Amino acid sequence: RYISTFRPSVKCEAEKNKAQWKTMGPAKVAVPSPKKFLQKHSKEPKLPARKKEQDSKKLPALSVPRRTDHPVMGIHSKKNFINTNAVAVITGLPKKPQPIYVDRRQGDKYLLETSGLVPKYIKKKDYGVTPKYITQRREDTKKAQEEYEASIVEHLKKRAMKRLSDEERRSLLQGLKKNWEEVYRDFQRLSVEIDTIPKKLYKEKLELQMKQLEHDIQVIEKHKVIYIANE
Repeated sequence: RYISTFRPSVKCEAEKNKAQWKTMGPAKVAVPSPKKFLQKHSKEPKLPARKKEQDSKKLPALSVPRRTDHPVMGIHSKKNFINTNAVAVITGLPKKPQPIYVDRRQGDKYLLETSGLVPKYIKKKDYGVTPKYITQRREDTKKAQEEYEASIVEHLKKRAMKRLSDEERRSLLQGLKKNWEEVYRDFQRLSVEIDTIPKKLYKEKLELQMKQLEHDIQVIEKHKVIYIANE
């Protein structure tokens, strides 16, 4: 049996480097201390301290009296402010919270009324009312239909035409579709190579029949009311 001369050296090299590849990454990793946890706003940039202005400027007018001011004397009031305030608080209506919405997980708040999410359009006076132009259009359409039906009736009286019923119209449409399928079946049976005059004439005949049937089917499907001459 053949044994390589490099076998001892390879075996020694593998045993020497085996411990380094036992785990993913370094064998020992320094574990962070639980006291050094990430605090809020710790990664935000810190601005330098604000320098105090050396120039003396006038302070803004305060809404509270100064220490050196003396109270106005001689004015008395019999009003009991404690009772008055208590009664006003008890009888007053509670302040309603302003509706807001939050769109981020950071908690940024915005007013709900100006956001466009509140359906203010439903509070309009004309909400849900049909517009005038649509009502006028419906009336015009209805009037035109009545005039058309009246003219058809007069024409029927003169020409003595007959109106097809829904069943007759449906059966006629089915018959036309069946005829088209038969003509189309004959058209598909034509040979791939049409090299004689009879074959060309037969192909043109089938195409004309299919075109005429498609036109008739489209006319019947488009018009629900059909009149024919009363024989």
